[in-house]
Amino acid sequence: MEGGMNSLLARFPVRLLIGLAAPALLIGWWQWQASAHIVSFAPPAAVGSALVEMLRSGDLLRDTLSTLARAFTGLAIGAPLGVALGIAMGIWKPVDRVLGPLLHALRQVPMIGWLPLMGLWFGVGEGTELIVVSMSAFFPSMLNSHAGVAEVERRYLEVGSILRFGTVQRIRFILLPAAMPLVLTGITQALAFAWIATIGTELLTGAGSGLGVAMGQAQMQQRLDVMLVVIGATAALGFVINHLFRRLRRSALRWQPSLP
Repeated sequence: MEGGMNSLLARFPVRLLIGLAAPALLIGWWQWQASAHIVSFAPPAAVGSALVEMLRSGDLLRDTLSTLARAFTGLAIGAPLGVALGIAMGIWKPVDRVLGPLLHALRQVPMIGWLPLMGLWFGVGEGTELIVVSMSAFFPSMLNSHAGVAEVERRYLEVGSILRFGTVQRIRFILLPAAMPLVLTGITQALAFAWIATIGTELLTGAGSGLGVAMGQAQMQQRLDVMLVVIGATAALGFVINHLFRRLRRSALRWQPSLP
């Protein structure tokens, strides 16, 4: 036990150093580019000063909370609707035949492409942004849930028939457990799409507050240092959220031998 712990501790600094190698090289290249004036880059020191400035003023925290609230609200609206409809389409073929062609056609339109139409109908504001973010979360949830239910092995359904399960029992005890890996995969994808759509809608509409709005304002003010701070915050938050959700997914599906 003690030998294994020592081995783990010995490997940890190596893994940490390997993980930090790429960021260190990037920062070094960044500093060289800024010093040589090869391209219009704000030096790392200027970006650090902008970060301190935004933290002191509270702007970064305000924009971060606004973006998180918008993304998770859209996810909470779109993902459950997508899961419910995907399961319904997988169980009842008439629902799939009626709604499937329409939904598959609509999902071919990029989510940002809906923004002008939604703006005309609902105005440029919070409502339009939430609709687009919810739609972004809806489609991956719907597609994966439908696939999960439709691909349940027939032998499981035969067991339900032998036990004389009703529709509710069949859904609860057979279809949902069997489809759960793909359902959670769809929600994971929905989270990523909702995050991207949130930043995109904020950037294009410029309404209210948020990280996307801050990017747009920094561009107009030609504050490259602020823009890089916001981009870094967006990337870091997206990475952390995705990592946490993947861990939750692994925990929920710990009965599986392995997960991607």
